[in-house]
Amino acid sequence: MIQVSETAKRKVIDLMTEEGYNASQDYVRVGVKSGGCSGLSYELKFDNQVQESDKVFEDNNVRIIVDKKSFLYLVGTVLEYSGGLNGKGFVFNNPNAQRTCGCGESFSL
Repeated sequence: MIQVSETAKRKVIDLMTEEGYNASQDYVRVGVKSGGCSGLSYELKFDNQVQESDKVFEDNNVRIIVDKKSFLYLVGTVLEYSGGLNGKGFVFNNPNAQRTCGCGESFSL
């Protein structure tokens, strides 16, 4: 399961609304792809379609879909949002990551 902090929830809902998505019906698609300075990088986008191989979750009133392959890397992750002057945007606090890069956008196991 993937958890969503209160701050991330507010930002997700704002961004979904700006992009024409409905936060009560549509989804945040979270995934992992090859790349980044540590080997794997995170993906986050909005989607209104669930694929047959997707896992579907809801946390803090945010509907999340994750493909099966990415799910193995993301179990237990908390999605947070860091704003402010030095804010990074969305932050993945992933307990499975053994090493992360300085920017926090990629990781390795």
